[in-house]
Amino acid sequence: MATSRLALVAVMAAAVLLGMASAATYNVGEPGGSWDLRTNYGTWVSSKRFHPGDQIVFKYSPQAHDVVEVSKADYDSCSNARPIATHNSGNDAIALASPGTRYFICGFSGHCTGGMKIQIDVVPSANSLAPAGAPATNSPPPTSTPSSAATKVTGFGALAAVMIAAGLMAY
Repeated sequence: MATSRLALVAVMAAAVLLGMASAATYNVGEPGGSWDLRTNYGTWVSSKRFHPGDQIVFKYSPQAHDVVEVSKADYDSCSNARPIATHNSGNDAIALASPGTRYFICGFSGHCTGGMKIQIDVVPSANSLAPAGAPATNSPPPTSTPSSAATKVTGFGALAAVMIAAGLMAY
């Protein structure tokens, strides 16, 4: 009986952890492009849904491009005069820590007006702890090491674990 209870507790803990592990890494422009003048970022971003905890990775030649996070006004006017953050490593991982809209442009002359700009809308996830009316911030989060592929773990694992736990309780 004690062994069954221990197994049940372990399965339920795993379900909670799996339900919380929903972060994804998106390489901007992939699979057909990167942070360059050829990629259509409006089309790329339209097929994505970003959530708090996700990260975006900009891959590019630092001699040819950079990534500048800007306000909406500066995004609309393609101005990098008042950057929120500037990245220039060529492999910049940017954490999307909270719901809200983030704006990124290439700061090299003519690149933003040539299409190197992207608006990232971060929407609350189902397991978000933020209240529904919580204001979004536009402050740059810390960067982290990028993953080579976009990955996403969903609540399906949590559901499977709960079903296993229910089966163990039947014994």
